[in-house]
Amino acid sequence: MAKIKIVWVGKTKERYLTEGIDKYLKFLMPMAQVAIVEIKEVKGRQKEDALAEEAKKIMKQTRDYYLLDERGREFSSVEFAQFLKDKDSIDFLIGGPFGVSAEMKEMAKDSIALSKMTLTHEMARLLFLEQLYRACTILKGKEYHH
Repeated sequence: MAKIKIVWVGKTKERYLTEGIDKYLKFLMPMAQVAIVEIKEVKGRQKEDALAEEAKKIMKQTRDYYLLDERGREFSSVEFAQFLKDKDSIDFLIGGPFGVSAEMKEMAKDSIALSKMTLTHEMARLLFLEQLYRACTILKGKEYHH
């Protein structure tokens, strides 16, 4: 697993979350090349219009991605590590406050759930990075609590 791109919509506003995100990005550095692409959230428009505008911006960054969605496929940490194992490059998409457009859902290679519970888009970022770190440590054979 060499290159991981995570595209997400909107800024992470909570300091405790940005600190956690920075922490896991630092932990991941020796094991994987992780790039975060932040798409500016569209505000002041009807939900569908905002999602359509965000979709245009997302498609400039990736067209081959796995969508994080609570209705997606669930993995254990070991299963997620195995899923990533032979991938040279992989993109993930985390929507903003309104999620993503129906078009973006349809275009996704697959959807992956962090939990059946609904998470804020900002918390999903941190939890996903932690799971990426856990998967990388599993693949590297390092000790990490299961």
